[in-house]
Amino acid sequence: MKALVALTAQFEMASTAYADANGITRNDDWFILKMQEELGELTQVWIKLTARGRKRGKSDDELRHDLADEAADLLGHILLFANRNDIALAPAIKRKWRFEPDIFN
Repeated sequence: MKALVALTAQFEMASTAYADANGITRNDDWFILKMQEELGELTQVWIKLTARGRKRGKSDDELRHDLADEAADLLGHILLFANRNDIALAPAIKRKWRFEPDIFN
């Protein structure tokens, strides 16, 4: 659990710094709206990578890089949302996925 708490804290510090630098108010709605935005961006890259959208001159390697970036953004915003809403992910993962990942140990 320490690793996930530490990872969440790192995302929180980066997000707070970004919000402060850009005059963004992170209220309750912001956290879920950012998750939705990042999922949309991940989907856009996936559409391009799977030849269902215009690649706009990007190679598959560049798109895979973008895909990884957007997946990282989504992961960060999921952790930020869970943290903001006091969601205990470890018990939920055990209930829903029926395993306890090493990151919680």
